[in-house]
Amino acid sequence: MTLSVPAYAAYSPTEPLRPAVIERREPGPKDIVIDIVWAGICHSDIHTVSNHWGPASFPVVPGHEIAGVVTQVGSEVEKFTVGDRAGVGCMVGSCGECANCKSGEEQFCNGEGGFIGTYNAVGKDGRPTYGGYSDLIVVDEAFALKIPDALPLDQAAPLLCAGITMYSPLHHWRAGPGTRVGIIGLGGLGHMGVQIAHALGAEVTVLSQSLRKQEDGLSLGADHYYATSDPATFTKLASSFDLILNTVSDGIDVEGLLWLLDKDGTLVQLGLPEDPINFKPSPLVFGRRRWAGSPIGGISETQEMLDFCAAKGIAALVEKIEAPQINEAYARVLKSDVRYRFVIDGASFTA
Repeated sequence: MTLSVPAYAAYSPTEPLRPAVIERREPGPKDIVIDIVWAGICHSDIHTVSNHWGPASFPVVPGHEIAGVVTQVGSEVEKFTVGDRAGVGCMVGSCGECANCKSGEEQFCNGEGGFIGTYNAVGKDGRPTYGGYSDLIVVDEAFALKIPDALPLDQAAPLLCAGITMYSPLHHWRAGPGTRVGIIGLGGLGHMGVQIAHALGAEVTVLSQSLRKQEDGLSLGADHYYATSDPATFTKLASSFDLILNTVSDGIDVEGLLWLLDKDGTLVQLGLPEDPINFKPSPLVFGRRRWAGSPIGGISETQEMLDFCAAKGIAALVEKIEAPQINEAYARVLKSDVRYRFVIDGASFTA
């Protein structure tokens, strides 16, 4: 028997999200049921429901930053017990058989269709997946994360996307003492990246459109803060970085950012622009620089990130809202008017 669950859904790319009742699958032997306490709003949610990345499968229940409490466990569940604090990020399944899955990098699943997204995807049971803008979620325990007690659930929820999106490339490119890291943009992703890079021991510089958030950036752990709207920034900081993480999707001068890298430096693209990016390859050739991309992390790396953040006192800065405020929150995200992540009170999803 399926579970009828209160939620908020988008029914078209032009309509506001509205209350809905969705059907979750009946929990299986390896499933856990999580009572959603907080659900973060990611810019990806807005891109998806707006068809910016291609046609969505409506109705869409967004949300892949989920934090809550386990209320039910299947007969074969080993990692969780009722009452545990648990989270769900961007994935709820993968093939489990390819080399990437077996190495703990499920985000690069090579199985048919790749990993199964938490929403706007099709689960192994053939049913659509629905995200965290809802009262509860049923998930395979293999794709659930343990949230350490030191992390408040509201501040932990955004770590399941924003946190791991920043931690994974910092970990992969070995940011640490002696590494000069640039963070492009101080938003939902950027404010997590500054904290994590600082905790890893890197020298951290924020590059933002203006100096409006400079005080926040420095208080979060940045050593330096510059405005990209000032042409002098690009002259002063030429060849100054080993690693730059670009959290911004649109309006970015990729060629200009590449010149900020030292020899053998790497610019990592995290945001997904709607339109193609064109630039001259000169900075790649003259300096052996690299332009790379990175999505989220695998399940084991995401757990590592949560444990790291708990140990280092790292958490998201959040604004708490209730479900009826979701559309207003979307409008504010589009205006960069949030400090720095919205989280929705799970108790506000009512039938």
